[in-house]
Amino acid sequence: MTQALQNSEQAAQILCRRLADSLVKNELKLVTAESCTGGMISAACTDLAGSSDWFERGFVTYSNAAKTEQLGVDAALIEVHGAVSEPVARAMAFGAIRHSAAQVSIAVTGIAGPSGGSAAKPVGTVWFGFSVRGQLHSETMCFDGDRAAVRSQTVTHAFQRVLGLLLADR
Repeated sequence: MTQALQNSEQAAQILCRRLADSLVKNELKLVTAESCTGGMISAACTDLAGSSDWFERGFVTYSNAAKTEQLGVDAALIEVHGAVSEPVARAMAFGAIRHSAAQVSIAVTGIAGPSGGSAAKPVGTVWFGFSVRGQLHSETMCFDGDRAAVRSQTVTHAFQRVLGLLLADR
């Protein structure tokens, strides 16, 4: 494991602990909807002892069919915009809330590589969707590095961003 990857994973652990504290303090539950990370966000959450107090569930929706079947993402939305897009990330975040008992969601869909990228959506492109107490937010990032680095940076950014949204929502 490279030093950069190890640093990213340590940052994710710290941010996850802070997120857990904020969720518990505000009596909120988290749900995840993951594509390119394949459950890494959920795994980081459940690595923490006591996560059952604030982590409700995680959806790994790697295929387009899974996004539709498990989260209710409209297949036409995926067809028109592609799985790696803002509308799909937002629909995943909304669907995760709708299909759980959580009040906060993190959704990620991206191109971790090494293939699958295009000029419009290069490898490293990740769309994030967040729902915090009924408010949907989204953003895109383009991360550098190999597949492991892109996925690790995605986890870290997801925790950092949802924590910021929770703190701003007080």
